[in-house]
This record gives sequence, C-alpha cells and structure tokens, in this order.
Amino acid sequence: MRPTERITLSREYIARDPRTGLPIAVAKQRKSVKKMKVESGPWVALTDDDVFSLLQGKIETASVRWKDKTISLDRVYAIRALGRFHGVRVLQAHSLLLTCLESDAAEDRVAGLEVLPEVAVLKSDELFDWLSVMLDDQDANVRKAASRCLSLTSPIFPSGVSSILANELRSPVRYRMDAAWAGLSGLCDTWPEVVVDHVDSLLLEEDMQLRKKATALLKKIVNKGDSAVWDLISWSLNDAEVEVRRVAAKNLPALARKESRMATLFAERALVDSDPDVRMSAIKAIQVLDTDNGRARDLVVRGTTSKDLKVRSACVELLPRLFGEEVLRAMAEELLNTEKDEKIIASLKEMVFDASLEGTEAQKNAQLAPAAPVPTLDREVAEAHGHRVGLEPIRPTDPSQASKENGSSPDKNPVSDSKTSTAETAPAPVYRAVSQDEMMGYDDDFEDEDADDDADYF
Repeated sequence: MRPTERITLSREYIARDPRTGLPIAVAKQRKSVKKMKVESGPWVALTDDDVFSLLQGKIETASVRWKDKTISLDRVYAIRALGRFHGVRVLQAHSLLLTCLESDAAEDRVAGLEVLPEVAVLKSDELFDWLSVMLDDQDANVRKAASRCLSLTSPIFPSGVSSILANELRSPVRYRMDAAWAGLSGLCDTWPEVVVDHVDSLLLEEDMQLRKKATALLKKIVNKGDSAVWDLISWSLNDAEVEVRRVAAKNLPALARKESRMATLFAERALVDSDPDVRMSAIKAIQVLDTDNGRARDLVVRGTTSKDLKVRSACVELLPRLFGEEVLRAMAEELLNTEKDEKIIASLKEMVFDASLEGTEAQKNAQLAPAAPVPTLDREVAEAHGHRVGLEPIRPTDPSQASKENGSSPDKNPVSDSKTSTAETAPAPVYRAVSQDEMMGYDDDFEDEDADDDADYF
C-alpha cells in the first residue's frame, strides 16, 4: 500500500461505539469565539502601493475618494491600513509596523497601537513586547492607546499579554486598571481557565476592592469552569470582608443550577454567616436546589428556627414543597409554639388547617371522593324495567304513556290534572337500591313462567 493511500484511509476512518454503532465523541481543541473587530475609515480607500509608498517616504500624501469627497491622506492613515494585508505581504506589513512603533512621532506610535491587534492575528512577533513598553510611554495619548490595545488583545491573546494584564489589573492609574479589567472580563467568554488563574492570584491581594472585583467575575465563568471555580467561590465565602462574601454568595444560585451538591455545601455555610445579605443569597440557592435532596431538606428545616426573620420566613414558605400534609401539619403546629411574627404565624395556621375536619360543609364535601358513575348499559336496563338509578327520575319515552302514568289524558286541562295528580299520588322514595336480578329482569321471567304453569294446571 502506498503512503498516500494509508493517509486517505486514516482520514476516512471513524471510531464507533461497538454497542451502539454511533461515532465516539472526541474532544475538540478550544477555539476563540471572539473575533477581532476591524474598524473602517478613510484608509481603506488607499491602494496597496500608496500605503507602502507613504510608509517608505516615497510620497507624503495620497488623494483618495471617501464619502463623495476627495481628501488627502498622510503617513498616519497608511499605518492604520496595515491591518488589511494577508499572505506573503503580512511580513512586510509586520516589519513596517515595528518601525512605526519605534518612531519618534507620537502620532505614528498611536496609529501603530491601533492597528496592532489586527496585525497580531497573523503575525505577533515582538508586538506585545512593544505594547508593554508603550504602556509607560512618555506621551499620555500613547499610554491611553496602549491601554485600549491591551483591552482588545486580552480576549484573543491571553498568553501573549498574561504578565502585562496581571500588572495592569493592579495599576494605581484608574484608566489603565479599568482597561485591564475590561480585557479580563472579555476573557471570560473565550478562555475561562485563564480567568481562574488571574482571580486565584487576585484573591490573595490585601486590597479588598481587588478581591471584590475578582469575585464578581466568577459569576461569568461559574457555568463554564470546573472544580477550580468552586474553590474560588469557597475561598471568597470565607473572606474577612463582608462585601467580598456578599459578592461571592450571589454566585450560589447559578452554581445550584450547575452543581447542586457543591451549592448545598456552600449554602449551608452561608446560612450561618453574620451578614443577612449573604444568608438571603443562600436561601435563593436553596430554592433552586432539588428539594428531594436530604441535605437540602435539613437546611430548610433548620432555617425555620433561624433568628433571622427573612431566612425564617423563606424557609417556612418552602415547607409545603418538601413535605406531605400530615408531616407538614405536625411541623407547623410545633413551630407555632415558638413563632412570634404575625405573617409567619398566619402562614403556619394555613398549613395546620384541615378542610376535611374544620372546614365548612362545602369544603368538607369537596374533600369527599365522588361516587363511581353507573355504566350506561346498566342505566338503560334499569330504566327499561321502570327502576330509578340513583337520584335521577325515570325518563319516559312516550308523552302519552307519561300522561297515563300520571292518571290524566291529553284532552284534559293540564293545570287541573297536575293539581289532582299531585294530591292523589304519593311521593316516590328518593332512592331505592336495585338488585342485579331486578336490573337484569330475572324476577319478571320467573313470574311469567309461574303464571303459565298455573294456567295449564287449571
């Protein structure tokens, strides 16, 4: 077999499960879902030759048509156009960009930083080293442009800017720190494992604000991370500062949807926290948890005797979801002995109330099971033999027969007939049980046979 044939066969081969015959899932390499945003401007109207001529100093300006106007573009616009080159020409664009970053003109360095993310997608050699240098540039505009560049490149090049980002997250300069945190937030969508590493180090900082902002990022990766994220939430819940614990506790409801066991453990710890906001976040997590879990039930039962009114009220409202009527009634009666809040007492009394014993007649009747319906065939047989079924009256099929049974004729006055029949006819019993023999007409058959025998005898 030739080598080319072996390669073809290996590409066509699909691994399948021997039991089901379905293809076996294979883990795929993580790819960045965040694309670089390419800005548009007058520089897109420049030709390739004009771009290289302007950057090499062959010409000073180039005329282009932009938005129905003829304008002249200089070297700065040519730098901005370097991001559109691909293939072999990207090497030349990369070399020209490095030259612009070394320029003495601040405008050239700013333009180079603006196009750096676009060029770095194809070739990033030495570009991030220059980005680190530009963050401390002597020109304020260059420093701000470098911070914006870091914010854009962080979600796409986490390894290239890792050390730069770590330093800028702790920068005392506000705009530099904000740009770095914006870049770290963008990393949550593309590389959550990198965010875990940064948050892990930030939680060790003495500055409470850094720990608080780092904990807030966990909400964005709690559904994407693994056990490392659970450890970070656990450490944040043990933080000495109450503000950090509040932010960490807000992650518990989301964690309860992802990993109920870990959320139950964390909620159990948060329920005994000294801060009421942390305890309420724990209650919200318990409401999301699977109530069939025995540990979650225990948390709710213990919460019904908590000193915190909000926690106690929330746990009492959860009791009907966890227990049946008898157990619920017993628990409510026990809690009524110690409860002092009027709203909770009203809720507990509703749980204790038994409509089948203490309710009105209508409520008691509503608790009774309805009688089984009489089959249609049995109903028709009984009515055919003149028997009533339940409380329903016999429905006559012939109007004349009905008038005869009432002792009247069709010619008589219906008003006087109704009065006479009402006075003379005794009221029929409300209900009479019908035996199976009567329903099937067996008694009538026996009577007819006896009558025939007597006639033959005489």
